[in-house]
Amino acid sequence: MRESEDFAETVMMGALPPAPPHRPQTLDIRFTGSGSEYFRIWIVNLLLTLVTLTLYLPFARARRMAYFQNNTLVGGDPLGFHADPWKMFRGYLLVLVLGLGYWAVSNFMPAFSWAALVVFMGLWPLLWRSSLQFRLRNTSWRGVRLSFVGDTKSAYLAMLPMFLPALAFVGLLPEPVEGEEIAEETARYAAAVVGVVVLAFVLLLPWLWARIKRYQHGGYAFAQERTGLTVGAGRFYGLFFKILGVSLAVMLVVGSVMGAAFGVLMLLGMTNWAELSSGGGALAGVLAAVVFGVIVLMAYVLMPLIVGSYTTSRLQNLLWANTRSPKIEFQSDLRLGPLFRVGLVNWLLIALTLGLYWPFAKVRLARVKLEAMSLVVQGDVDEWVAEAQPAGRGVLGDAAGDFFGIDMGL
Repeated sequence: MRESEDFAETVMMGALPPAPPHRPQTLDIRFTGSGSEYFRIWIVNLLLTLVTLTLYLPFARARRMAYFQNNTLVGGDPLGFHADPWKMFRGYLLVLVLGLGYWAVSNFMPAFSWAALVVFMGLWPLLWRSSLQFRLRNTSWRGVRLSFVGDTKSAYLAMLPMFLPALAFVGLLPEPVEGEEIAEETARYAAAVVGVVVLAFVLLLPWLWARIKRYQHGGYAFAQERTGLTVGAGRFYGLFFKILGVSLAVMLVVGSVMGAAFGVLMLLGMTNWAELSSGGGALAGVLAAVVFGVIVLMAYVLMPLIVGSYTTSRLQNLLWANTRSPKIEFQSDLRLGPLFRVGLVNWLLIALTLGLYWPFAKVRLARVKLEAMSLVVQGDVDEWVAEAQPAGRGVLGDAAGDFFGIDMGL
């Protein structure tokens, strides 16, 4: 009798519906840093970098990164930063030596500039991958380290096409001979090579950028999750042409303002077209110079503010709204208006304070960019974070990232 009761109980338990799955959780991102706090870090970093002739730069970078990451809260929990500044110092020296070597060969032994370029091309993708490994491995959330798991072969495939224009210049442009005048035919050939290479690079730039970002966003890993970028090169081309259109619109507005300003001066009788074209008339020259200077200054301010803000907002939304893993989905809704207003106020206050507002501007910009993002997580975060195991390390690339502490900020 007891056995039948136990059997019936087991059957009833097996017939119970499974536990309902966890509902998706939205983790907001908040930035709690303040300009006054960061100003103290920034001014010390600046003074020590100047006194040490830039040798303090990696230590300054470590302090800055630690401040911004420790004040970035994801779902209420801050990001951790664990990098050793001395490792970053070794990486800085390595990149400095490579840069100085390339400069020395290019300037003092131009016949071997192609060899320096080939060496640079061979090392840069590896250093870039090591940089991503170092940056992610020294970042944590809820006590679990992030990691970058992109392989070396894919790094070379993603980065090497960016060097093709430089390789074309070295291989196709004629080498000038010191003391000899360049022939007209040679000059036309060089101009044609430069034009074709630059045009080809501009047309291929969205495709190249898509390859780099697909590798970068496809290698982020946290716990058992690895992200991927689910957007093709076509979206990058669409953004490229939109940025080009915005740039042309800004230039058109600036040109229209310039034409209207000179038209008003002519209507008021302060100048005329003959004086402007001939350069005659002291008053006309002064007025033209003042108007031209004001408009150029306006263009200098508007181009980076409008075009830069548009590019930043659209590119952040394109990248992060399409970066996801099986259990994590990023969301980004960075608007042009708030970003433009922050940029405009930052620019004005930096100019008025002779640069002293810079750290406050960095904090305000970081806040508006970070708080436009959030994460949607499937399942119980505590469970799969608790089950997370330390990521396995490779042999050569990971060791290079750890030993040299390379961080390129990409």
